[in-house]
Amino acid sequence: MHDENPRTSVRTRRAGAALLAVGALALGACGSDSGPIDILGDEGWRGGLADAHNSASVTTEGSRSLALDWTRPLGAPTSTRPSVAPNGQITVTMTGDAGCALGSFQGETGRKRFCNSLGPSGVSSTAVADSASNLYAGDDGSMSSINQNGQLRWRTPVYGVPRTPQFLPDGNVLVVTQFGQINVLSNQTGNAVAPVLDLNPNPTPLDAPNTTLRPADDGLLACLGGGPDCAVAAAPAVDLESSTVYLVLWRAGAIAPQLVALSYTGGDSPGLTEAWSSPLLPAAVTSSPVVSPDGDRVYLTDVEGTVRAYSTEDGSEIWSYFVGDRAAGSVSVAADGTIVPAGGAGSHLRAIRDAGERPETVWERPDLVTQGSSALAGGTTGYTVVGDGDGLALVTFDTATGETVDTDALPGAEGYSPGVVVGSNGEVVVPTALGSLYSFR
Repeated sequence: MHDENPRTSVRTRRAGAALLAVGALALGACGSDSGPIDILGDEGWRGGLADAHNSASVTTEGSRSLALDWTRPLGAPTSTRPSVAPNGQITVTMTGDAGCALGSFQGETGRKRFCNSLGPSGVSSTAVADSASNLYAGDDGSMSSINQNGQLRWRTPVYGVPRTPQFLPDGNVLVVTQFGQINVLSNQTGNAVAPVLDLNPNPTPLDAPNTTLRPADDGLLACLGGGPDCAVAAAPAVDLESSTVYLVLWRAGAIAPQLVALSYTGGDSPGLTEAWSSPLLPAAVTSSPVVSPDGDRVYLTDVEGTVRAYSTEDGSEIWSYFVGDRAAGSVSVAADGTIVPAGGAGSHLRAIRDAGERPETVWERPDLVTQGSSALAGGTTGYTVVGDGDGLALVTFDTATGETVDTDALPGAEGYSPGVVVGSNGEVVVPTALGSLYSFR
């Protein structure tokens, strides 16, 4: 009997692991008879708001005794949360140098892995990671997939600038642009696998022969205020169990936006059809819709600072809860249904509960003025950024009681944070809008 060559054994194991990862994604793209494929999973922060529901929460047990592990400058401002891939790499989209707009950093050390170019509008969305740590990033007129080493896998033209992408129940990539165009792409090839759906249909060449295409970034600034020039301002939410997509749409010529539900059909002929649309919303919405853990509600936060709950059956409004002026970020929702609204100008940390026909305040912390959106983890643990004198601090709190269990300063931080994220190993990552990154463990 011959002993196995150790080097050959290592290479064989690595190759086998790579094939398994690719095979898992290939199965995801083809669908499954046993249920929906969740490429994002429920561990780590792979998507813009962690998961398909946009819950901004993970099931990973949250540490209650954090310490600053490392910090680094990004070299440019950032306006969205980062994502954390299964291999631990942290990806941030940034403004500034177009040659270094998609930054990838080692989770353990903060060391830069690669920095790729994107169009100027790439900073407006988060690059999401799949279960094999491939990245999916949108920019001016295209959606791209990059492997964990920074190499381009594919690039597909689209009309407009993609909002943060999502994955559908069969593993295909859902790409929605600010123009209201929806593409369904293969996660393996980037090829379109369903007909393009224009929620705001464009004139046909025969009807309007002189019509020209809009520049890719046209109306993107209107997304910041939820104006009518931006048809879809934020990332959609996906209920994988019901194969339903939820987004806020401002139709052409309308005086207000609507919450819209789209039914997705996979299989051999994938496609999206509109299931229902809500009445006109009371105010503009710049945040993403968030689906409740049981799939019965969609929560929206409008630009006036009101959280509203809508029925996923027909889009009817169930209740509303005023948070505060300009508290327009998406809510965070824990697995037990606890809702933590995003912060805004002068708004404080609090938790509410969906009590069916009305909201109930669980607790309030008027002493903690939030400066960004919270992240929720397992074990009734939450994290948020608050003002701390002239700077900022990360507060660890109990989601059941609101009690502060830990406070950690963000050295040199100013302004606000786009939002806290939690990695699959429990690391807590905090970006600041001015361009710094902090990691706690």
